[in-house]
Amino acid sequence: MHAPYPPEPERAAEVRRRFGEEARSARPDLAALCLLVCAAADGTLDEPGMDAAQIELDRLAGQLPFAPGGPGAWLSALAGLLGERYGFHGAPADYERLQSSLLHEVLHRRRGLPILLSVVWIEVARRAGAPVYGVALPGHFVVGFGPVADQVLADPFDGGRVLSRDDAGMLVAGATGAPLEPSMLAPADPLQVVLRVLNNIRAWAAARPERSDVALWAVELSLLLPSHPARLRYERAQLLVQRGEFLQGAAELDAYAEVLSAVDEEAADRMRGQAQAARAMLN
Repeated sequence: MHAPYPPEPERAAEVRRRFGEEARSARPDLAALCLLVCAAADGTLDEPGMDAAQIELDRLAGQLPFAPGGPGAWLSALAGLLGERYGFHGAPADYERLQSSLLHEVLHRRRGLPILLSVVWIEVARRAGAPVYGVALPGHFVVGFGPVADQVLADPFDGGRVLSRDDAGMLVAGATGAPLEPSMLAPADPLQVVLRVLNNIRAWAAARPERSDVALWAVELSLLLPSHPARLRYERAQLLVQRGEFLQGAAELDAYAEVLSAVDEEAADRMRGQAQAARAMLN
């Protein structure tokens, strides 16, 4: 299956505008933001297609029992519905597919990266009234239910396997070599989740230089989030130059140099030099 291609410029601009508005709203909607990421990735995804994904989340939520009990009961109900009945899970091969980071594709294929499978769990459970949230462990995203002090954790990538604190610690140690810190178990807000989704997409594109189009829209959406790493501006500038848009890239390098000059004048001068070199490519 080939990775999708972004929409035409007019549609892409409209998607970016809506993404920025949603990201800056008082209560950003995780499913809406993820579907706008899908629309930025896949030029064939239209408004009815985005609506269909929301309707599918509603349909799945409607199959959960009403208020089954405490956090553990909610986890069991979600695992039974999404993991066992519908077979949502992941496998190592899913890391090779851009589709594994796109919510509409994950709903269709019932396969995806840990964070997108967790988004499905979160959105289905939230609609049913569960005390649910994402938990952004280093290297592996999972789902939590209930107060952090007494939370129960599930791994949607593994079909909803219940995770003890020791299990979570092993996941963190496997990814980073470091121990589990209590702060790692805190609920992730929707904007943190979406930035991590976009980071995964950027990592996918970085391994495929021929898909710099994907890297560029992922960076541009990341820059629309209220909080993002300043270095993304440098990444965008590099991508523009790589794609032959030398003047735009040079302007972005100059703008990033202005940001850097307040803290590191030597680094700012290097950026200005790169901007000059980018303009020289037109001569």
